[in-house]
Amino acid sequence: MTKQTKIRMLILAAGVAAYGAAIIVSDRYQMPDDLRLLIFLAAYLLTGIEAFGRFRDNLMKKRFFDENLLIILATVGAFGVGRYIEAVAAMALFEAGVIFEAASVDRTKRMIADMIDIRPEYATRIIRGKEFKVEPSALKLFNRIVIKPGERVPADAMVLTGKTTLDTKALTGEMMPRTAAPGDMIYSGCINLTGVIEAKVLALYEDSTVSRIMDMVEEAQKNRAESESFITTFGRYYSPIIALAALLVMVVPPLTFAPGSDEVWIYRGLVVLIAACPAGLVLSTPVAFLGGIACAARQGILVKGGNYLEDLSKTDTFIFDKTGTLTEGVFQVREVKAVGMPEEELLKIAAHVESYSNHPIAQSLKAAYKGRYDRTKVARVREDAGYGVSALYDGEWVHIGNRRMAERYQVETDRVKTPGSVLYVIIKRRYAGYIVIADSIRKGAGEMMDTLKEKYQSVLVMLTGDEKEEAVRVAKELQMDYAYADLMPGDKLELVEEFLNVEDDSEKVACVGDGINDAPVLARADVGIAMGALGSAAAIEAADVVLMDDELPRIIDAIKIAKETMRVVGQNISFAMMIKVIVLALAAVGYISMWGAVSADLGVMLISIMNAAWVVKYTA
Repeated sequence: MTKQTKIRMLILAAGVAAYGAAIIVSDRYQMPDDLRLLIFLAAYLLTGIEAFGRFRDNLMKKRFFDENLLIILATVGAFGVGRYIEAVAAMALFEAGVIFEAASVDRTKRMIADMIDIRPEYATRIIRGKEFKVEPSALKLFNRIVIKPGERVPADAMVLTGKTTLDTKALTGEMMPRTAAPGDMIYSGCINLTGVIEAKVLALYEDSTVSRIMDMVEEAQKNRAESESFITTFGRYYSPIIALAALLVMVVPPLTFAPGSDEVWIYRGLVVLIAACPAGLVLSTPVAFLGGIACAARQGILVKGGNYLEDLSKTDTFIFDKTGTLTEGVFQVREVKAVGMPEEELLKIAAHVESYSNHPIAQSLKAAYKGRYDRTKVARVREDAGYGVSALYDGEWVHIGNRRMAERYQVETDRVKTPGSVLYVIIKRRYAGYIVIADSIRKGAGEMMDTLKEKYQSVLVMLTGDEKEEAVRVAKELQMDYAYADLMPGDKLELVEEFLNVEDDSEKVACVGDGINDAPVLARADVGIAMGALGSAAAIEAADVVLMDDELPRIIDAIKIAKETMRVVGQNISFAMMIKVIVLALAAVGYISMWGAVSADLGVMLISIMNAAWVVKYTA
């Protein structure tokens, strides 16, 4: 519970105590009406000080109609007709409901933070063989750190010495520990379980995985869902309409069919105002979305806002990147064909030119070349997105890339039939051969596609920069509806725009990707889903939903959570509206008091929060 909520509880408790004292004193002693009004008014002002404060703040923001205005009008009116006890009780119950709402939302937010608050408390830096505890934010690039069993990894780093197992549940949702040995990347927020390891820091703390995740979680509720925005807007129009209806209840009957009963109908109109307070209705959707976000976070799926859960529940088109998303992204050299030189020499040149890149294709070339590297032979390396890599090797320009690269330099190449990605090698503008690199379909991809098609009737699309043969191979194996190959990043964005243009408001488009090249489409889609979040800052920043491991079936889990959240949102809204209609009808005909009207709204709040708690515990 926050400090502010505790203060509000103390103020309310003081008001209730003053209210109780006023009832006892007025009951035991005969006193003038003016004095009786004064002691109840003191209790009322103390009890309702927060409501008046909120109303003042809303006036400053030019928000004139809300539940605070309704309760103030109703209770002030009750004082006007001498219903002091009911007026203070109604305000006290209303404030109790507001505090209960605030405490429940605070608890839910804290639960989300506790689930994924994986920030390390300290880092142990090694300086000249000695260990020093420092703040994780004080670490610099390439600092040496030691991580002992039970400690959290303080920053993204590479293991130098030692071997251990890591608990990665907080990041990936996986229960099985992962091993880490020299040369392996480890990520901030993971817990070291077994061995002592030394590592080299490869990312500053503010750029590390744990910081990016926590920043994203803190921003999670800034994007409102459509249903939540609808309820908030509804409340602004609803309040003045109800105020007018209450006025009609007070005025019309005494002037028409019930003359002489002014006080009765004024009281009923005041009860209508209290019964109409939309606090429970307004609370019904945000608390449900908070529950959905918490549920997703508990299962290793980070959602940046409730609106993305709503959009995901409506998604009927899924657009996938290929490499690293549908496929493992772990390439192996399948074939090498050289022209005018030995195959070993062609592989050596290619591996040297690609040696400065961390791209999976570059890694596969380096893995295939078993010889020693001479970095002095390579200079002026540049990557050309959508084409390939160029560099000076032994003073000669070498270009390695796809068919577009060959066409750019007007070089005739072989027609390759071997499935996989083909890298054409051009040396001094002459064709020197090709290297075929193949990737394998990611585990679980087939089952996920089957579920999307059969259960959710989704349209499945693949966009890739790879050549047509490889794209068709993967698309056929996964039974996708459309596959587009040989695409530049701009081409992918244009195709996503086309799919968005044919959707209506009830249909949404999701894009799934894993790297910087996918950032534009992840940002443009209705829902951007990042795969391989641990290795791509661009994916985390551009995506709306981040899967904290590379498990494609997590997308199905995210859809289930989204649909369950929307089911609860619908239940909460329907229940709140139904209770409102019933209570308003009873209030208008005099079958419910102020006490009963406020209690009904408290009941709506309680049931909405309990329903949201079910979402938090939901397991996809």
